[in-house]
Amino acid sequence: MLLFLIVTIIVGGLVGFLARLLVPGPDPMGVGMTIVLGIVGSFVGGFIGWLLFGNDFGEGALQPSGFVGSMIGAIIVLLIYRAVNGRARSANRISRSARAIHRPRARR
Repeated sequence: MLLFLIVTIIVGGLVGFLARLLVPGPDPMGVGMTIVLGIVGSFVGGFIGWLLFGNDFGEGALQPSGFVGSMIGAIIVLLIYRAVNGRARSANRISRSARAIHRPRARR
C-alpha cells in the first residue's frame, strides 16, 4: 500500500509536469498542485478510456489509466483549470476596475 502511494505521487508529479510543459502559457501552481494535476489526470484518462473502449467494466468508471491516458487526462484537467481560474481572475479585474470607476472623488 505504501509503495502504491509513493509510485502514485511520483508518476502524478511526472505526468503533471509534462502536461504543464506541453500546454503553453503560464500556470501559477506549485509542486503539490502539479502532483494533484497528474493524479486527477490519471483518473480522468481512465474514465475516458472506460467510456471509449468499455473495458474493465468490473473495475468501474473511476480507475487510473496508463501513462498516455494520464497525459491526456492531465492536459484536459489543466485546460479546465485554466478556464475556471481565468474567469475568476477576469471577474476580479472587472470588479476592481468597476470600483475605481464608481469611486467618488475627493473634494478639494
